[in-house]
Amino acid sequence: MTLDDPLRDRLAETIAATLPELEEHPVAGHLNLIRVTAQAQEDVQALLQAAVSSARTAGHSWEAIGQVLDMTRQAAQQRFGKGSAVPDSERQVRRVTPLTASTEIDTLNRLGRYGWHSVGFGPLYHDVEHSGEQWEHCRVMAFDPARRALQREGWRPIGTLWFPWAYLARPVGQEALPMPSLEPDLRLLALQRP
Repeated sequence: MTLDDPLRDRLAETIAATLPELEEHPVAGHLNLIRVTAQAQEDVQALLQAAVSSARTAGHSWEAIGQVLDMTRQAAQQRFGKGSAVPDSERQVRRVTPLTASTEIDTLNRLGRYGWHSVGFGPLYHDVEHSGEQWEHCRVMAFDPARRALQREGWRPIGTLWFPWAYLARPVGQEALPMPSLEPDLRLLALQRP
């Protein structure tokens, strides 16, 4: 599978535009070209994974996805079908659902006060794990340069990208608030104000 010429040209132009030193210092510039191109490949792979996940969520079969990618159904499923099993209960991991784009970050941040932080997500849910410290969460556009800046500030990526979103979480350095019960209903806990 190859890119259409206009798309390939735009990608090449975008990569080259990030490297003005390529013309001025071609020897050193080529090593930076390798680094930037490798990063672009990683970002495109993450975008492809997110696109496949979105297609599956929309109801497309592995057969249809395989045809688009010029591979068999089995190859597409093996490469992209990582699944999202319900997490292991021994790790104090729970699934919070239903969540929507308009409610998920507020809900996760309320749960974060009690020590719950997202460790995975899918359509209408987040898997949250309990720890002894408070957490905060945010969502940014998948390829927004701010995502890398947030990671430098201690934000940790959650799972893979969910096009067009990337999710991040970080501990806030405070002890988690005490849980109101031994086996909390996280949906109700998320609605309570501490």
